[in-house]
Amino acid sequence: MNHGAAMSKTAPPSSLADAIAPTKRAAQHKKSKTAPRASVIVDRIMRGDALDNLRALPDACVDLVFADPPYNLQLRQSLHRPDQSKVDAVDDHWDQFDSFAAYDRFTRDWLGEARRVLKPTGTLWVIGSYHNIFRVGTALQDLGFWILNDVVWRKSNPMPNFKGTRFTNAHETLIWAARDAKQTGYTFNYKAMKSLNEDVQMRSDWLLPICTGNERLKNADGQKLHPTQKPESLLHRVLLATTQPGDIVLDPFFGSGTTGAVAKMLGRHYIGIEAEAEYADAAQARIDAVETLDADALEVTQSARQQPRVPFGRLVENGMIRPGTQLFGPARRYQARVRADGSLKASDSDNSMTGSSTGSMTGSIHQVGAHVQGAQACNGWTFWHVRDGKKLVPIDELRTKIRETQT
Repeated sequence: MNHGAAMSKTAPPSSLADAIAPTKRAAQHKKSKTAPRASVIVDRIMRGDALDNLRALPDACVDLVFADPPYNLQLRQSLHRPDQSKVDAVDDHWDQFDSFAAYDRFTRDWLGEARRVLKPTGTLWVIGSYHNIFRVGTALQDLGFWILNDVVWRKSNPMPNFKGTRFTNAHETLIWAARDAKQTGYTFNYKAMKSLNEDVQMRSDWLLPICTGNERLKNADGQKLHPTQKPESLLHRVLLATTQPGDIVLDPFFGSGTTGAVAKMLGRHYIGIEAEAEYADAAQARIDAVETLDADALEVTQSARQQPRVPFGRLVENGMIRPGTQLFGPARRYQARVRADGSLKASDSDNSMTGSSTGSMTGSIHQVGAHVQGAQACNGWTFWHVRDGKKLVPIDELRTKIRETQT
């Protein structure tokens, strides 16, 4: 996945500056405005220039954009290890730009198209190094994107700094952004990320290895196919966190196809854009070999906000909790009685053992739970318990049973 779609196929490989020269860019833009935009065909690789193909897509057609654009590394000379062997660095023509201004124009062009093709609830991820990520961040803010997080990918096995002239460059930065500041309803599978992290809230620094071993694609000469192939573990986390099965994921710099491979495995659709034939062919073969997980395997832990809403009154209507039933707070310190309309009533006589004298109170499970504790707020589903023989169970367990009948 990554950078190979930066340049038009018609541009000579030795001169990316020509490919983004103002006159040629203006001609391409004029041509693309008059060309009909294609319908959204998913699970395919669009071959050719990134901007031309982005402009051919209709408005608001994808749920997520993951972009690994050219880094514009500005390498001045070859890199060598202490034994004088050459480091296989990023020196391909698609990563070379004539100036920072040219790179900035290119960045604004593709980001603008990415924002256009995103659905109103869609989000964008972009990854980069210190060479380009700050320029990309400025451009996306100027275009109206709203940054939700920056995530530091800490590489557990980074390439050393062979010259010993700088700190080892051991991380890359990802920016996760909504289409605009007022956007609501974007996907964030918070509970799934917490589950992935052994039930601890997922942080914005991710320790993951770089792509090595059998995962690394090789060319006909046995050398690595793409210099910046991203690990599947990184895309697994991105897609699991911010998409749902069936969503459409667009990668405008598809490279070796990591985004498409992980998307297919996780039951998402993909659209890739790639100009380099060698990368596109290898990516397609890679994706063809992937099998999609079955429906059970694709299920993730959902937060309460993502699950169907079940009012407490439904439990009363269904006879799971009868009017007059006594509910208890933790360790039976607080009590309240259920009324026919699903509200609760707590009185001083019921809670005299706590030493509380807050007066009688009627209201929802949340309001009465907060009242008896003298608290600002309360999650009544986890606070209140009902007798089940000799033990107490949270009323939330009864809500779960109702939800299971709705799916």
